[in-house]
Amino acid sequence: MIEKILLISLVLFMIAIALLLYRVIVGPSMPDRAIGLDTIGVNLVSSIAIVSILLNTKAFLEAILILGILAFIGTIAFSKYIERGVIVERKSNR
Repeated sequence: MIEKILLISLVLFMIAIALLLYRVIVGPSMPDRAIGLDTIGVNLVSSIAIVSILLNTKAFLEAILILGILAFIGTIAFSKYIERGVIVERKSNR
């Protein structure tokens, strides 16, 4: 019973990722695209966790941590780019 519920939730996460990918590609504005990318990262972490439960292994926990950190850093960098136009600000001596 639990396996069926996990498989259904995995399918629903994949559908959500497909819809979010559409939002990232077509999105009416840049902030919509940033939110779409961040939500894709969250859904991927959740999907990997479900696969880890289904396979009864802890091998994917490192991948979950790395993907979570990269999604967070990517969202911060993309937000800073949208706000200021640059990610890394350099001081000029002029």
